[in-house]
Amino acid sequence: MDLFRKKSISHMLASVQETDKSLNKVLGAKDLTMMGIGCIIGTGIFVLTGVAAAEHAGPALVLSFIFSGLACIFAALCYSEFASSIPVSGSAYTYSYVTFGEVMAWILGWALLLEYGLAASAVASGWSGYFQGLLSGFGLKLPLAITSAYDPGKGTFIDVPAITAVLVITFLLSRGLRESTRANNIMVVIKIAVVLLFIVIGIWYVKPGNWTPFMPFGFSGVTAGAASVFFAYLGFDSIASAAEEVKNPQRNMPIGIISSLTICTILYIIVSFILTGIVPFTELNVKNPVAFALSYIHQDWVAGLISVGALTGMTTVLLVLLYAQTRLFFAMSRDGLLPKTMSKVDSVKKSPIINTWITGILVAIFVGFIPLHRLAELVNIGTLFAYLVVSVGVLVLRKTQPELPRAFKVPFVPFIPIISMLFCGYLMFNLPVTTWIGFGIWLVIGLIVYFIFGYRNSELGKREKNLKADKEIDKREIL
Repeated sequence: MDLFRKKSISHMLASVQETDKSLNKVLGAKDLTMMGIGCIIGTGIFVLTGVAAAEHAGPALVLSFIFSGLACIFAALCYSEFASSIPVSGSAYTYSYVTFGEVMAWILGWALLLEYGLAASAVASGWSGYFQGLLSGFGLKLPLAITSAYDPGKGTFIDVPAITAVLVITFLLSRGLRESTRANNIMVVIKIAVVLLFIVIGIWYVKPGNWTPFMPFGFSGVTAGAASVFFAYLGFDSIASAAEEVKNPQRNMPIGIISSLTICTILYIIVSFILTGIVPFTELNVKNPVAFALSYIHQDWVAGLISVGALTGMTTVLLVLLYAQTRLFFAMSRDGLLPKTMSKVDSVKKSPIINTWITGILVAIFVGFIPLHRLAELVNIGTLFAYLVVSVGVLVLRKTQPELPRAFKVPFVPFIPIISMLFCGYLMFNLPVTTWIGFGIWLVIGLIVYFIFGYRNSELGKREKNLKADKEIDKREIL
């Protein structure tokens, strides 16, 4: 069994040009940057900051964001080299297929499916909570039974708002990437404006005394906070999933990845600094910390706008995550590792419509009926695993294919990929044991699926089998 058979980059790039499987190239550097910001700025600022400050880092939350941001910056440089050299859908899955072989690519793709699927479900659940809070501000209240996933103890059975959000965004994605990008860009502008409004107003109410003690839980609290807020940075790898639909990917992919991550890291640092300066960190264990901080200083009118911004922010996160999930399904299906239906491209919209609806319905079912509070940390470990493998992949590909044209090169190799590996490995080490157990179970399930379906239906395996058969025929003819 050739589990480590590798795809050639030339064959991969050639298959992208097949008209019946080619996607529409409509994205530029600005679109990619907005896509990255759309996925990164959302749950991190509007939800995670408060809990991370109260339970892990205190005012040193700013160091947690810097720590996570550094890990992502180094990983982003590695992603940029791959994305500019292999502009094909699939992100880290595709890069691993070229570098490490099929079984490793499957493992990484399976981990990314967990990342995107759980993250989209978690964000949709958070969106539902904010939406219901906004409705209650107008005196409207939904029946309890349809407000959250199945939990008979609380009297809830299905999360209708979350399902609705997922299906509406799925419909938008099914209309084509150009329309989805326009909607995303508008919503990104709105939520950046809301974040800047918080900064401009909140900075005047900062009390430096709230930053003391700065590191109440010690450095271990900072690293635990970094591991927990890493969810906030989920998203820049989703830009890599768009590689096949980018105009001039060699130039635009690195710009989109690096610029979006840099902008978001700066905003995270400023917001966390102001947030912990306004409210004592012990009081920040709330689901809506930014709106809570503004209410704390009696700026309720701005708090209302923040809630609207949070809804907009989470909508763009959900849109980009669902998009990335569809493109990962597309890439794995085209390689034969998933059913071929997932890689069928609509001849008019040049988009995988069937795949999009299958993805949307699966996520809607998941978020509608299954409680997610114990599964969210699996997103972090899946993401960190992908970043770690991509960082190793840069070193391997530099050694095995030094002649490969690279429009963007990671500087200071091997130091930056090694630093990226160490950062990601350290953050993974700080995740709970239960998360590691859950991740291990998920990977075992994935390997079972691969050996039952993927290995037998692999396009690369079929091609190699045909080549061997042709060689046998040639030998017989010679004899």
